[in-house]
Amino acid sequence: MISKKWLFTGVGIWLLSSLGSSIMHTNPPITHKVNWDSPKTQELFSRVCMDCHSHETKWPWYSYVAPMSFVINHHVNEGREHFNVSASILDEAHEAAEEYEEGKMPENGYLTFHPEAELNPEERAALIAGLNATFASEHDHDHNHGHNHGHDH
Repeated sequence: MISKKWLFTGVGIWLLSSLGSSIMHTNPPITHKVNWDSPKTQELFSRVCMDCHSHETKWPWYSYVAPMSFVINHHVNEGREHFNVSASILDEAHEAAEEYEEGKMPENGYLTFHPEAELNPEERAALIAGLNATFASEHDHDHNHGHNHGHDH
């Protein structure tokens, strides 16, 4: 049987790690606004992509509880690093529609906790078309002007 000492020690470590991981939650200032092709694309992007690809992340209660907090923080930081509509990190924006269409995004498990991100076929088609329309000009602009925002992709 587990002694009370070990039980309290385990709970204490878990609480401290949960508190520590919640400090990593950030929503930095928004320094870039996307010129969406339509309000519908913006609304669909908000439902499906915004939590990991912007500075407007909604941090649910379970994102404050270890070990989930570490996984979620990692996913958000990775997403923001590669494609962030709030910070003009758009190097991979031209791939957004393709990644979504191929089922690579959203990440595994996201839909389990965010059923609102599950789109019907018409919404899926609208999001794919809207992402292509919105970010095609960003891709052309970056390639024509040699901007890579510090990435070697």
